[in-house]
Amino acid sequence: MESVIRAAAVYALLLVLFRLAGRRTLAETSTFDLMLLLLIISEATQNALVGQDYSLTSAFLVIGTLILLDAVLTFLLSRFRSLDKAVNGLPLVVVADGEPLWERMRACRIDIADVLEAARRLRGLERLEQIQFAVLERSGGISIIPPRDGASIP
Repeated sequence: MESVIRAAAVYALLLVLFRLAGRRTLAETSTFDLMLLLLIISEATQNALVGQDYSLTSAFLVIGTLILLDAVLTFLLSRFRSLDKAVNGLPLVVVADGEPLWERMRACRIDIADVLEAARRLRGLERLEQIQFAVLERSGGISIIPPRDGASIP
């Protein structure tokens, strides 16, 4: 039973920590970030999950608990919109009519370079004036919406 409680506690902690880290953190994972996640955090998590119990039974309980918690959370997110918004957030406009919304960008830890990179990659746009809206999506990616007629914004 201790393994189940440990797994639930670690799952909840990681859910909160990754939510606090922000959407862009996971969407723009660098090689170092991936190493940090896969090696260091996974090793620390493994130690917290199993403690001194290295038995197969404990491992099965921990794995089963984590999978069950993920399935339950996915079900709850699909049923309760308010919980989904709290866990995954909402899309957020960070550029409107070619003007950066600085407070939102700071809160999301993105800058003009991130927006312009998405504009070039997704739409072939080169300047902020060519962007009607830039939206930070729930996944952490940035969507670019050019003006309807394709012209620059006055």
